[in-house]
Amino acid sequence: FSAEEIWKILRTTRTLKKYRGKKINKLRGKSVAMIFEKPSTRTRVSFEVAVEELGGKALYLSRNELQLGRGETIADTARVLSRYVHLIMARVYKYETLEELASYATVPVVNGLSDINHPLQILADLYTLWERFKKLRGLTIAWVGDGNNVCNSILIGASKLGLNVNVATPPGYEPHQRYLEWSKANASQSGSNINLFTDPSEAVRDADVIMTDVFVSMGQEEEKERRMAIFYPKYQVNMELMARARADVVFMHPLPAHRGEEVTDDVIDSERSLVWEQAENRLHTSKALLYLLL
Repeated sequence: FSAEEIWKILRTTRTLKKYRGKKINKLRGKSVAMIFEKPSTRTRVSFEVAVEELGGKALYLSRNELQLGRGETIADTARVLSRYVHLIMARVYKYETLEELASYATVPVVNGLSDINHPLQILADLYTLWERFKKLRGLTIAWVGDGNNVCNSILIGASKLGLNVNVATPPGYEPHQRYLEWSKANASQSGSNINLFTDPSEAVRDADVIMTDVFVSMGQEEEKERRMAIFYPKYQVNMELMARARADVVFMHPLPAHRGEEVTDDVIDSERSLVWEQAENRLHTSKALLYLLL
């Protein structure tokens, strides 16, 4: 998305959120296929409800329910689904799967998550911050923990809209190099800054929001012991770390949270936590995206 396109989605989100509960039949007579290689609570429920609240029909398709699991190619799956539905949303293990789907589909393909990025989440994050602070440009996000797919997308979305991003990770766990370079190029245009740290205390200084995610993502279970030794407790978001940021700092997390690992209960359950608003806004930003695409 361009900065203008992101703002269009955010403004449409604001309008649709105001009118929740009122009948909007923008998707009447339209169907959406939701492909899930990786299971999800928030992505599935928010997107499915978004489709249905706009008057459409959502179809949940796990890998085992598709012929993908029996050898049909991604290209053929994209071609066939395009004859049946009006949009495909896919949550996949590899970004290359999304690229191939988009190459062969003749309907819009929405990235529901991949190993490299998670743009749906970041739309909700940006909207949540806009809702809270009434602005975005000039805010400072401190990302603490693993430079993962969510972090990559935060870098891109924030840098396009003029937010500063400080990323604190252990050596070797930095965000994807291509996304770092891309975000720095965006920042040079928007007037923001992208900074890398290994010390969380330095990264959160002057931060308006502290974000984190799990230390061990889905599919990394075999690495848990090694990862925990690297990330915990230095990269945990706790009240001591929150106190090193601005007095009005807020906390965000894409969920699910592993309480006691990347974040403590007293932070995620505090008045400074926006995680529940953030989760709710997954619904509203998904509705906005569908409204604009279909």
